[in-house]
Amino acid sequence: MFFKKSLQSVAALLLLFLCLINANAQETKKVFLSGTDFEHPVKWDFMCTAGANSKQWSKINVPSNWELEGFGEYTYGRWYKELNQKEPSKEEGFYKHEFEIAASDKGKTIYIVFGAAMTDTEVKINGKSAGPIHQGGFYEFKYDISSLLNYGGTNVLEAHVSKHSANNSVNAAERKADWWLFGGIYRPVWLEIMANQNIAHVAVDAKMDGTLNANLEFQNLSQKSIITASVTAVGNDKVIGSYSFDVNAKEAKKTISMKFSEIKPWSPETPNLYNLKLELKQNGKTIHEKTERIGFRTLEFIKKDGIYVNGKKIIMKGINRHEIWPESGRSTSKRLSIMDVNLLKDMNMNAVRGHYPADSHFLQVCDSLGIFVLDELAGWQNSYDTETGTKLVKEMVTRDVNHPSVIIWDNGNEGGWNYNVDQVFADLDPQKRIVIHPWSDFNGWDAHHYPAYQTGIHRFVNGENVFFPTEFMHATYDNGGGAGLEDFWNHFKESPLFAGGFIWVFCDEAVKRVDLKDKVLDSKGSLAADGVLGPHREKEGSFFAIKEIWSPIQFAPVSITAKFDGSFFISNSYIYSNLNSCTMDYKVIKGDKNTFYGNNPSTVIDQGKIAIPSIEPGETSKINIPLVANFFEGDWLEITAKDQYGREIYTWSWSIHKGEYFAEKFLLKKESKAKVSIKDEATSVSLISKDVQVSFDKKTGKIISVNNKNGIVPLANGPTPIGMIAQVKDVQTAIENNAAVCIVNYIGGIKKIKWTLTADGRLKMEMLALKDAGANNGFDGAFFQDKVDAFGITFDFPEEGVESIKWLGNGPYHVWKNRIKGTTTGIWEKEYNQTIPGESFENMILPEFKGYHANLYAASLKAKGNNSFKMFSTSEKVFLRLFTPDLPKNAFEGAYPQPAFPEGNISFMYEIPAMRSFKPIEHHGPHSQPASIRIKSGDDGIQMNIWFDFRAEK
Repeated sequence: MFFKKSLQSVAALLLLFLCLINANAQETKKVFLSGTDFEHPVKWDFMCTAGANSKQWSKINVPSNWELEGFGEYTYGRWYKELNQKEPSKEEGFYKHEFEIAASDKGKTIYIVFGAAMTDTEVKINGKSAGPIHQGGFYEFKYDISSLLNYGGTNVLEAHVSKHSANNSVNAAERKADWWLFGGIYRPVWLEIMANQNIAHVAVDAKMDGTLNANLEFQNLSQKSIITASVTAVGNDKVIGSYSFDVNAKEAKKTISMKFSEIKPWSPETPNLYNLKLELKQNGKTIHEKTERIGFRTLEFIKKDGIYVNGKKIIMKGINRHEIWPESGRSTSKRLSIMDVNLLKDMNMNAVRGHYPADSHFLQVCDSLGIFVLDELAGWQNSYDTETGTKLVKEMVTRDVNHPSVIIWDNGNEGGWNYNVDQVFADLDPQKRIVIHPWSDFNGWDAHHYPAYQTGIHRFVNGENVFFPTEFMHATYDNGGGAGLEDFWNHFKESPLFAGGFIWVFCDEAVKRVDLKDKVLDSKGSLAADGVLGPHREKEGSFFAIKEIWSPIQFAPVSITAKFDGSFFISNSYIYSNLNSCTMDYKVIKGDKNTFYGNNPSTVIDQGKIAIPSIEPGETSKINIPLVANFFEGDWLEITAKDQYGREIYTWSWSIHKGEYFAEKFLLKKESKAKVSIKDEATSVSLISKDVQVSFDKKTGKIISVNNKNGIVPLANGPTPIGMIAQVKDVQTAIENNAAVCIVNYIGGIKKIKWTLTADGRLKMEMLALKDAGANNGFDGAFFQDKVDAFGITFDFPEEGVESIKWLGNGPYHVWKNRIKGTTTGIWEKEYNQTIPGESFENMILPEFKGYHANLYAASLKAKGNNSFKMFSTSEKVFLRLFTPDLPKNAFEGAYPQPAFPEGNISFMYEIPAMRSFKPIEHHGPHSQPASIRIKSGDDGIQMNIWFDFRAEK
């Protein structure tokens, strides 16, 4: 018995000793009082003073914005502008939560930390104030509560959060803003428990050559100590190097310097990360540890030159992003951060900008996956006062200073800066990152917002300051984003002072209105409906346009003809990486000849890998694919490139043949001995075969009716000319090779249209436009027409009952004149939908069904009843207009959701309009401008040949 008790006593003493050792030698312990994120919350007691479910105690998830939990009122920040509302709700929230602290933690330093709360936050522990009320809704703040705790027992946390600040400058900076306004504790709350003597803060400057300087701050040092610093690569425990430094008693700050060998620099293309471990030792024992994840990289900001990272001048391919999720407001999670950064990388972006400090986990993911970050002090057109701004800059820089992804500090936005706090950034940042004022030409850094293509008088391509518009393009609804981007980008790159740009904006910022019976997603009309992605990150057309335009691999134009030898020229627009670090694969794909008459899948007839030679950034070189014997049996070629981590850069495609080939292959021909006939009447003429009859109006030349064995196919009232005027001159008919022919001759833009109905029921339209156009329009010789934004022909066809379309051409997304990029050649299929990007949140089916579709070769439109038919273009670069996309119902005046569509429903066009991006079209680049037509005597004119198949389906 004595032996057993002795063992128990020894075990207890050993356990106590181990606890003491652990207590004195541990890293800071992080204990969550809330959930870790909105997807893993903890319920606290809660009462809201106004709005929904107010004035009664209940439970709320923490972290969260209380509006999304059914409390208070929803408010959008432009309440005083477009919304024309009185001052928004000033509800307050009262939180209570109980937690325990171990008796063994007495004597340690314990902080309570709030990741962020909106907006004024008063904190009490066990009924006593933890410190001054915190003001500012986007910043991490903390209080030392060591003296307020009941050790070994239960403690009561109370937080009083006011949605409206008592500080008018906070309201002006944060609440008169172009974003949703929320209330509540929306980022996690936790305890930091550490030794009483501790390393309070570390700010590093880690250079690409392995040099590392660190500014250290200490608390409560009572005797001489030693700091040991060691570095390991993330994912590898091998110590690369270690240094020791003496620290005097009561020394509060110290700068240490060291250099590590065999360091791999951090960049967006190679985001190498390391752990810097700092140990505070006394009398040979470690009393506190602190580990910082860092990246070694060198920043240089040279006025009238550029921004250099690791000795290379950078161009930032960026976008603006809010912290937002429909079901949780600004309360997010690391899962969402990983998803969002992957989407940035998938668009071939290397930079991101927010309008306030993002979640820490978002910056961590930017560190690990490789994204440049512009970290911004909030302030939309109004700034914080100097005292408040100084405190918030300190909180922002203290939290974010060691992230290698953060390369620039933003002081406010669009006039929302306070010049008096610029120096605060520099005082706290050993890396001396530049401080910019987004939208201004300030201190050598020009961040002008939404420049016109022509902007240039002592600015941008004609200026002398380094320029990088921190907002350009504008992706409201289907606008902007990728529309016109290529022109702007190529124009900006003409200047060696160009450092990149940031598209507005990442995603539609619609939130779930749990206060409404049907719980709709609300974007406040067009105010928050302005993303390249939908609210749940649905990919709109601009996503793929940006992906192609910003691809680090660019292909020189090539057309595959009989002379094609398998060669392509590619250029490298990476900053650091050789293209031989990437991989490329090719596929030669063949469509089944019955593709448009069944569900026959396409087949890959050849595939393989492409050898990429050494191509340094800025260089162009040749690659080759082997031309196997059956290469020209294929219909299109695809080349897919992946980066060194296996992420798809882009898939490019080329048609191997032209329209005549595809029509011959895919248009079903039947043997028929039946005779065709022509019925020529006073006002109409009909072409008649066994299976199809087509009637034309002699006065207008338009189709009156189409009939097959099952009845009427309702394609009618066309061809109506778009962008030109044509008047029927005369109509001629003939039987040619057992085909019924009707030739309509015109005066005006159209010279003639020849209609041929074959014995087996195929109908061919051969249109010749602008042949001898000058003479046809009363002029001798040349004909000129300017500012043509739509040109072709159109027909009426009922949209009701349409089910789907399958087509060979560029897809799957619809296009605009200035957003052709992002579509690829292939056989595509999509079902009918009425999606409006930025509005159809409850049923956002992408790609949208309606709109312009590029490079039509073949299409099968499926509709109910007898309304299905097929189209085959033997002409190149014909756009198929497929109905008119619905206009947003909730757009505010000036939103300009889309350019006007021509009359009709089904159109075949050589010219389509461009999509504007915030600025009028005339402020865009050349590929956005309307075309001009110049025809001279002797020109062949413009030919458009389309086959129609109206035959009844079985």
